[in-house]
Amino acid sequence: MLSDIKSPQDIKKLPVSALPELAAEVRRLIIDGVSRTGGHLASSLGAADLILALHYVFDTPHDRIIFDTGHQAYAHKILTGRADKFHTIRTLNGLSGFLKRYESEYDAFGAGHASTALSAAAGMAAARDLSGMEHSVVSVVADGAMTGGMSWEAMQNIGQLRTDLLVILNDNQMFISQRVGRLGIILTRMLTMGTVQRAVRRTENFLGRFPLWGRVIRRVIKRARVFFFPGMVFEEMGFAYFGPVDGHNIPELVAVLGYVKTVKGPVLLHVVTTKGRGYEPAEDSPTAFHGTPKFDVKTGHSPAAAPGQAPTFTSVFGHTLAELASKDPRICAITAAMPEGTGLDLFRDKFPGRYYDVGIAEEHAVTFAAGLAAEGMKPVVAIYSSFMQRSFDQVMHDVALQKLPVVIAMDRAGIVGEDGPTHHGVFDISLFRMLPGVVVMAPADENELQHMLVTALHCGLPALLRYPRGRAFGVPLDAAPAVLPLGKGRTLLPGRAMNFLAIGNRVHPAVKAAELLKARGIDAGVADMRFIKPLDTELVAQLAAAGPLVSVEDNVLAGGFGSAVLEYLNTAGLDAPLLRLGIGDAWVEHGKPEELYEGAGLTAEKIAASAAEWFENTYLANRSSK
Repeated sequence: MLSDIKSPQDIKKLPVSALPELAAEVRRLIIDGVSRTGGHLASSLGAADLILALHYVFDTPHDRIIFDTGHQAYAHKILTGRADKFHTIRTLNGLSGFLKRYESEYDAFGAGHASTALSAAAGMAAARDLSGMEHSVVSVVADGAMTGGMSWEAMQNIGQLRTDLLVILNDNQMFISQRVGRLGIILTRMLTMGTVQRAVRRTENFLGRFPLWGRVIRRVIKRARVFFFPGMVFEEMGFAYFGPVDGHNIPELVAVLGYVKTVKGPVLLHVVTTKGRGYEPAEDSPTAFHGTPKFDVKTGHSPAAAPGQAPTFTSVFGHTLAELASKDPRICAITAAMPEGTGLDLFRDKFPGRYYDVGIAEEHAVTFAAGLAAEGMKPVVAIYSSFMQRSFDQVMHDVALQKLPVVIAMDRAGIVGEDGPTHHGVFDISLFRMLPGVVVMAPADENELQHMLVTALHCGLPALLRYPRGRAFGVPLDAAPAVLPLGKGRTLLPGRAMNFLAIGNRVHPAVKAAELLKARGIDAGVADMRFIKPLDTELVAQLAAAGPLVSVEDNVLAGGFGSAVLEYLNTAGLDAPLLRLGIGDAWVEHGKPEELYEGAGLTAEKIAASAAEWFENTYLANRSSK
């Protein structure tokens, strides 16, 4: 059937009885596509039945469906005219792994970060009301996204607006990893249906006194049982609560959605789904298949790492932190629902009493860490760079202003690859180096990472440590990581004609670029600056005296590391030419990291080519004209 589905209008031509088989076809296409490209498999499999029912009942794109994060929306892409392109998902110039307004008219609102859908839906519903229009607005929110404070800010506002808006709580009983926190407990209690069961038993005992009417009312209760549970948390916020309902019973979903579509005011429908539904390996290991690399469909196994392959930066961070924590009982670790993704699962297993998973609540995580630090603990908050954007105010107001020694480990800094612009960590240097009294550093490789983690824990200052996704460079690890001199870089290669000032994972490519330039007759040197803040101004001045400089970073150029160097040169009155290489003033789309670094001009070959052209055609030309 799927080959005949070019839009949701084609779905409506089918009888309800045919929808389960269509959903099975959608799942097969998702499994096949993700096995070839990697992607967010388990969530999308779990939501396939729900998404099919939504498009069957609602008239999209006239009716608006807003998805939270987009992890769950692969079926939505397939059913809205993109099935023939699904094999390109997350590849360069292919379909995005998330929702994009400029990819399809059916993507009502872009989404890559959690907890945004309710706020967006509230605004869209308000705009509909102001315009005098009558379409439906539906927000599909996963249970994990409900732990974000922004979701609850939106909930209270929606309850106040009293506008017509359907919120579907897609409860797969997990976040990215295991469900945590009080919300998880509340939802679990709902799923046990204990309150409903007790109420039904009391009602049946009472109706037993009236045999004739009792039988009729029992049948009504059995059918309408989904409507009896009070869902007090949501009803007190102004929502009519319905559920829980089975998110894999498509005929029932169609019937329930058809009913709640007519209910006026804010409505919350609690739908229970299984993460990884329809693919046994994903059902058995939903965390592993949340975001998966390529895998063999028959076995579910991804290609094994090659023997002797370098560890990931994440694993080096996790092992180093666990080792340090074994010697210092004040070290605590905090994650925002991503223990495996940040490497804190090892810490969790070894030191459960000092490990905190706060849910998808990055702002709270940082201020929670500030509270720990204020009482003498040594908190380490591990959050992806792109998610730390949410916590800027907390870093500024609660950590930096109070000079609290919180360590913030920003994983996935720089270009991350297939997840695209919502996940690239290319803004953190610009965001955080502006704050007074903080330390910002970036390791060139895995050995530097372990030294920098020790340095961050011992410097007594707010410290932000950024490091990239993926495999490291295969540099041997020192047996005992040591504290680095604060704000001091190191010269790796001396250069008499020009010098690279490199930071983070662009240091090794800069070394290779310098070697390429030497072969070309340009004597280029390289300094691993290590610290963005405090900047090693002594080293910058020393190298500026030797000749022109080239800064290299995997952050945006606006306000980045190169800007810090330029600001120092200006303040010190040093007339040193500087070429800044980094991410330009444009969004970096999705693709393999090596493809994106190539496009950004940040591979060793591109760095060498840019530096040579500037050195020969600009620097030497200007000098000869003088």
